[in-house]
Amino acid sequence: MNRLTDKTAIITGAAGGIGKGIAAMMAREGAAVVIGDIKDAQGEATAAELRAAGGRAVFQHCDVTSEDDCAALMQRAVAEFGALNVLVNNAGWFPRATLEDTTVDFWNQVLNVNLRSAFLCAKHAVPLMQKAGGGSVISIGSPNSIQAIPTLVAYGAAKGALINLTTTLANAYAPDRIRFNVVSPGWVLTETEIATQKSEGRTPEDMERISHTLRLGRYQTPEDTAYACVYLASDESSQVTGMFFSVDAGATTLLR
Repeated sequence: MNRLTDKTAIITGAAGGIGKGIAAMMAREGAAVVIGDIKDAQGEATAAELRAAGGRAVFQHCDVTSEDDCAALMQRAVAEFGALNVLVNNAGWFPRATLEDTTVDFWNQVLNVNLRSAFLCAKHAVPLMQKAGGGSVISIGSPNSIQAIPTLVAYGAAKGALINLTTTLANAYAPDRIRFNVVSPGWVLTETEIATQKSEGRTPEDMERISHTLRLGRYQTPEDTAYACVYLASDESSQVTGMFFSVDAGATTLLR
């Protein structure tokens, strides 16, 4: 407990799923949390839930493809809690399409949500972290950054580029003690993922059977990712930057 006391953290896409899990754990560890999302009602409810549990949390509407929204999200953290120390670029979107079915518009939309958003948020977070004397930027990656499945061409490209963006910024802002890292979750059954699997014809019984074939015996959870993010947000990782952390039960080792 209290590993993040005196830190303010922004988590994008935190109204539900993995982002909510990260926000909840960071709040329990003492951080003041700003939840950014386009889902207003769900985001407000999540912030209220964290406050009811004793945490400090507010919601800010943010479309991460909008530079104005990203800038406003960063400023909200400072206005509400006095500083910005941690940014988690969690917002993501992974619609399916093969190469032949990927239009230019589809490609741009996927990269805007999964890559451009991390650039925009970092651009507006860095000056505030410089004023705070340092900080930690954590981007949520994917095993698809190494090799995507055939229907995630655009998503895989975006997540691969996110690694390069992270290592580039880690080098650029090391003198300012601003650290950049990627955390790559495995197969997490969020609400969106469950809906996707259902749309592809998989039943709950199918998903249960699949879980027993996974390398460490189960699907990953939002909390698995959150533990890694708390470490990277804390002073315990003060010498860790430019790294790719897999929290996927070893799935990416099969792709290398």
